[in-house]
Amino acid sequence: MAISGNPKKMAQDVADGYYSLSPPVLKKYTPADLKIILSNLTLVQREIRQIQVPLEEVQLLKAKNMQISRINQALVVLRSYCKKMRIPL
Repeated sequence: MAISGNPKKMAQDVADGYYSLSPPVLKKYTPADLKIILSNLTLVQREIRQIQVPLEEVQLLKAKNMQISRINQALVVLRSYCKKMRIPL
């Protein structure tokens, strides 16, 4: 199944917590789609890390760290799924 919509938007939705990646969800994507998802997740991760948040803004700092955490978990799930299925990335 092809990626519906913009892959970068999907990666941003993962970071915001609106969409989550799991092995059953990843099963419907082709290896080329998984590579596109991986590249967009890393792109969004870099964009989030570039955001400068003042240390006094605890809520903004917490939100940024939560987004990074969600992206990291999605990357781990994606890489482990590809390793299990022997899909080279």
